[in-house]
Amino acid sequence: MTSPMEPTDGSDALDPAAMLALQERQASRVDDIFTRPTIAIVYIWGVAWTVGFLALWSASDENPWFTTPPTVAGWLFGILMVGGIVSSSIIGSRISRGIQGAQQVQGTMYGIAWAIGCTAAAVLGGALFSAGMAPELSAIFYPAIYSLVVGLLYLAGGAVWRDRVMYGMGIWIIVVGMAAPFFGSPGNALIMAIAGGGGFLVYATFLEATRRRRAHRSAV
Repeated sequence: MTSPMEPTDGSDALDPAAMLALQERQASRVDDIFTRPTIAIVYIWGVAWTVGFLALWSASDENPWFTTPPTVAGWLFGILMVGGIVSSSIIGSRISRGIQGAQQVQGTMYGIAWAIGCTAAAVLGGALFSAGMAPELSAIFYPAIYSLVVGLLYLAGGAVWRDRVMYGMGIWIIVVGMAAPFFGSPGNALIMAIAGGGGFLVYATFLEATRRRRAHRSAV
């Protein structure tokens, strides 16, 4: 009597190479579900930081090509930052749909950590204002503190998901945020735009290139 788990003839035998290729394609599709939204989020923040900080830098006479009115620069920067937060929240919530178990818990806790970190930075800035921090100093403090928060969150994410590139990105953002204040204001905004926003754009481009290579291998 033939077991139901055994092939009745050689035509039903499973090819190990075919099984491996199938597993790789399935893994690639699952990974793509996470990678595409992540790339979108990183690109959004790359554009927000680049354009936003360039606008702040251009609100002074440092820009040799044009000057952006301070009010316009402030509003533009605020809109870009809020837009980045809202877009990231929407995209991030869609990633979590249908995910259960440890990955869902990790993702939820990591998202909450972002909210806590950004809120803590804002509260700290408010406390320093109450203690007499000058507006000129705030222009140096806020980019630095948010870079520290973002960098540490990237370090945490890289450690949780064992992503060395993400971990390295966290180190880079921290280095940029800590180095920018030494250029004063508005020089720090230019550093944040080029090295910070540019770093996000390079990171997103790297992720997209890696995703395309992985997709190509799985399709072969």
